[in-house]
Amino acid sequence: MERREFITLLGGAAASWPFAVRAQQSAMPVVGYLGVLSAGEVRDLHIAFHRGLKEAGYVEGQNVTIEYRWAEGHYDRLAALAAELVQRQVNVIVTAGGSASALAAKTATTTIPIVFSGGDDPIESGVIASLSRPGGNVTGATFFSTVLEAKRLELLHEVVPNVNVMAMLVNPSNGRLEAALRDAQEAAVRIGIRLIVLNASNESEIDTSFGTLNREGAGALLVASDAFFYSRRDQLVALAARHAVPAIYQIRDFTAAGGLMSYGTNVAETFHQVGIYAGRILKGEKPADLPVLQSTKFQLVINLKTAKALGLTISNAMQLLADEVIE
Repeated sequence: MERREFITLLGGAAASWPFAVRAQQSAMPVVGYLGVLSAGEVRDLHIAFHRGLKEAGYVEGQNVTIEYRWAEGHYDRLAALAAELVQRQVNVIVTAGGSASALAAKTATTTIPIVFSGGDDPIESGVIASLSRPGGNVTGATFFSTVLEAKRLELLHEVVPNVNVMAMLVNPSNGRLEAALRDAQEAAVRIGIRLIVLNASNESEIDTSFGTLNREGAGALLVASDAFFYSRRDQLVALAARHAVPAIYQIRDFTAAGGLMSYGTNVAETFHQVGIYAGRILKGEKPADLPVLQSTKFQLVINLKTAKALGLTISNAMQLLADEVIE
């Protein structure tokens, strides 16, 4: 073979190889991932999702492609991002961050399967009709975090029984606050305290809310369950320490970061299950036939080092009640 012929053949192979690779990639199923936060803020949860997807037989880049859309804490971006995934014609949409992202996807498509994860009640928020038979194109997993606000307030009151005024920090951008606020207000009446509601939907407003808390004379804080607050957990824990405010949070990550206490579920396990469900749907199962998974174990975590810094004594009974005590 002459040198010119060899170069011609090599050039032809080089030109056709990227096309072949692209054709193979386009033949892979595509998962659309719609997240309220950014990738870096949910790294551990994202790892859990990929673990579940792998258990179902799918590894990103090998036999499945994932299209990511991150709202970066801006709930108003979710609708447009969901529409992008529908236009991309993905095979399944996974939503993270509660009913806001799930509803955005549900509004965008009635045909593409949706697997949601979130902490609020998916029936009350309108995501599904039933836990056992979700119907339509939507299923998923819930860790029922928002329905625990009343319990969190009661646990906080047990630690600071002499506090008569407490505050509850909520994100007004969430849009799904009615039930959580109602439950917390009812709990406040039961235990005989006044509950002040503080609003924050960005970093600056979180800072400002602590100033309002002090002016109102609130002696303790309930941080409502919210994806944005999860992303700002270091800021919230630091402010609570600076202002010497006992606070309770939605999950262990806050307490591990130095928060006083938390009560909630293992959210990473929920994302793991969502990954498994996404894989099962890629293999042909229908969302309507997959019951919504529910967390059944709730963890109370107490940070004794933080309690000591706040001048609080955690009773032996409360420590025995806790699933984990950080010393």
